Amino acid sequence: APGGPGVSPPAAAASKWVRLNVGGTYFVSTRQTLCREPKSFLCRLCCQDGPELGSDKDETGAYLIDRDPTYFGPILNYLRHGKLIINKELAEEGVLEEAEFYNIASLVRLVKERIRDNENRTSQGPVKHVYRVLQCQEEELTQMVSTMSDGWKFEQLISIGSSYNYGNEDQAEFLCVVSRELNNSTNGIVIEPSEKAKVRNLLGYID
Repeated sequence: APGGPGVSPPAAAASKWVRLNVGGTYFVSTRQTLCREPKSFLCRLCCQDGPELGSDKDETGAYLIDRDPTYFGPILNYLRHGKLIINKELAEEGVLEEAEFYNIASLVRLVKERIRDNENRTSQGPVKHVYRVLQCQEEELTQMVSTMSDGWKFEQLISIGSSYNYGNEDQAEFLCVVSRELNNSTNGIVIEPSEKAKVRNLLGYID
């Protein structure tokens, strides 16, 4: 057999696995994964082993890398499946710092795009809403709510007693507060709820 009787097949097969000691935390991956980015630090370290990097190894044979292991997880997972996954407790800037250190150009671009998108969303501020206060009688409530459309959403119902008397029956009156996102309006023009609802528009305002 190639390599002589002193080399067993399991030992040869195990050579595809690489053990990394990143800041005291161990990671195990394949050479194929670590070489996904040919110009990266990890590829030069593990797949082009030679005098260029000359990295030290610990007593277990793991490559010693003096970096934060917390942020190494997203780096390794990106090399495994090509997706950027960052836990909520991790700062994107920290992942970017590690991606730049390991010289993974495609990941650097992805993280920068993610940071830029988040900054754009923050600069736009909170979503504004348009509010309408509508007056209606008790018998009109069901019809008004069921025919409400165009993005309007029910917010609050306020009883204002009985304002009208028809024959011997008092008609209970209500104020109904509805809202919609301002960006659903067209050129700043607020569309009223469906005309099928027999309501009187008392007030419109924006927060």
